[in-house]
Amino acid sequence: MFQVVPPHNPKVADLAPDEPVLTPYDEQHAVTYMRLLDAEADDADWREVARIVLNIDAAQEPDRARRAFESHLARAKWAARHGYRLLLQRGWPKNEK
Repeated sequence: MFQVVPPHNPKVADLAPDEPVLTPYDEQHAVTYMRLLDAEADDADWREVARIVLNIDAAQEPDRARRAFESHLARAKWAARHGYRLLLQRGWPKNEK
């Protein structure tokens, strides 16, 4: 069986999930979360990250961009600290044919 590969640039919600379990949204946005963590490690400007990673223009929608950036970065950190354990326990989702 083939494994599901998360999309490289999926549509981003205004707020990331805030649940104690991994959600389908988290699985779809695993690459987004990694990109956010990389950007933070590089000390990138949040506005540029919002534009490039989240596809939200902070100049046009500053409040929405900031909320989305902060919630997705927080979720990325949660996933890196805790969520990966849940993923390892159950395994990455597989395509069903």
